[in-house]
Amino acid sequence: MPGIVIVGAQWGDEGKGKITDLLAEQADAVVRFQGGNNAGHTIVRNGKTWKLHLMPSGILQPGTLSVIGNGVVIDPKVLTHEIEELSRSRVDTQWLRISANAHLIMPYHLMLDDAGETKLGKLQIGTTRRGIGPCYADKASRLGIRVQDLLDEKILKKKIVAALEPKRLSLRPFAKDPRLDLQTITEEYLTYGHRIERYISDTSRLVLELLDADKVVVFEGAQGALLDIDHGTYPFVTSSNPIAGAACIGAGVGPKDIDEVWGVTKAYSTRVGAGPFPTELEGTLADEIRERGGEYGTTTGRARRVGWLDLVALRYASRINSLTALAVTKLDVLSGLDTLCVCTRYRGAEGAEFDYFPYHQTVLHHAVGEYVELPGWSEDLTGCRNEDELPAAARDYLQFVADFVRVPVALIGVGPAREEVIWTPASAEMAGGVGRLATA
Repeated sequence: MPGIVIVGAQWGDEGKGKITDLLAEQADAVVRFQGGNNAGHTIVRNGKTWKLHLMPSGILQPGTLSVIGNGVVIDPKVLTHEIEELSRSRVDTQWLRISANAHLIMPYHLMLDDAGETKLGKLQIGTTRRGIGPCYADKASRLGIRVQDLLDEKILKKKIVAALEPKRLSLRPFAKDPRLDLQTITEEYLTYGHRIERYISDTSRLVLELLDADKVVVFEGAQGALLDIDHGTYPFVTSSNPIAGAACIGAGVGPKDIDEVWGVTKAYSTRVGAGPFPTELEGTLADEIRERGGEYGTTTGRARRVGWLDLVALRYASRINSLTALAVTKLDVLSGLDTLCVCTRYRGAEGAEFDYFPYHQTVLHHAVGEYVELPGWSEDLTGCRNEDELPAAARDYLQFVADFVRVPVALIGVGPAREEVIWTPASAEMAGGVGRLATA
C-alpha cells in the first residue's frame, strides 16, 4: 500500500512536476491535493515542454489515473482549456478524475483578488490574482460553490445568489460588469459542468480502493512548505496547506495511508513575490543563476528572486513534513562556480544567531544568512546518470545537505529533461515500494 507524498521543501518552483512525472511512470494514480491554477508545473518530455496548472503531473503517463482532489480550488475555464490543449496534443484525458467536492473559482473571486491586492499598494503579498484566496475564504465561510453544484441548475443559482449577497459592497466597483450577471454566470458554469461531467467522481473512495488493492498512489502538492498558510512566512504565503499533512485532507485519506514523504528542493533557493528571503542574492551572480536556471514563473512569467541554499529553512521544512527523502533538482545550474555557499544559521538585526527557523515574523524579516563555503566544480553534469559520475565536489555538496537536514538524497536532477536524473542508492532503500519505482 505505498502512498507517497511529493511536497515542495522551499518556496515553491522546486521541480515537483518533474519528480511526480518520474514516479507516475510506475504509479497507478497521481492525486493533486491542494492549491489551484496559481501553481505551475513544468515537465519536459521527448523534447516538448508541458506547462500544467491544474492537471496532476501524472496526466502525461498513459494509464495512470490523474485525480484532482477535494482540496484543490478549480477555475473551470482554466481546467477546460487545459483539457482541450492536452487533447489537441494527443494526450489521452480519459484517466482524469475530478472530486465532486472540490470548490470552484467564480468570476467574483478573480475581481476581489485583483482589487484586494491593488488596494494593498506597497504592502502587496504577491498573489497571482487568480482568485485562489477569495475562493478558499468562501469555502471557510460556507459560501463556496463545488464541482457537484454544476450538475444542478437550481442549486447552482441559489448558491451564487447566497455567495454574492455579502460581497455587494466590495463588488460595487464592478456593479456594471457583465461577468456578475446572475444568468450569465449560471449559464457559463452549467456549460462547464456539461464539459467535465464525465470526469466527476467520488475521488476519496477511488483512491482508498487503489490503496487497499496495494496500488501505488502519488500525492502531489503545489507551492512549497514555506508558503503554507499555517507554517509558512505569513502573510506572504498561499491560501492553502502545501505540507504533507494536507495530503490526507485534500485527497480524503487517512494518515496511515502515507508511507513516504519526499521533499523537493533546488540546489539553491528561489522565491517569487514578496516576503522574507534570508539568503537572497543581488547583482551579477543572481542574474547568472536566474538565467541559467530559467527562473521565471510558469504561471505568471515573473522573475524569481534567487539565493544560496538555505539549510535552516530546509531543515524546518523537513520537520513539519516528516520528510523521508530529498529530491535535489537543478544541481547542474551550479556548475562553473568556484565557491558555493550554504546557509547554516541566521543572524538577526541585533546580532543574535539562530540555528533554527524563527517563529516570529519580525525576527525573520530582518534575518540574514550565515554561510559555510564549499568548493564548486566546473564539469557539465547533464550527462551523469550515476552518483559516482558526479564530480567529488558535487557529491560532497549533496552529502553536506543530507547530513545537515538528516534526510537522505534519493534523487538528483542534473538537467531539465526527465531522463537527466540520478537515482541514488538511498532511493532503493525507501519503504513502501519507492525502490521498486526507482529501479523499474
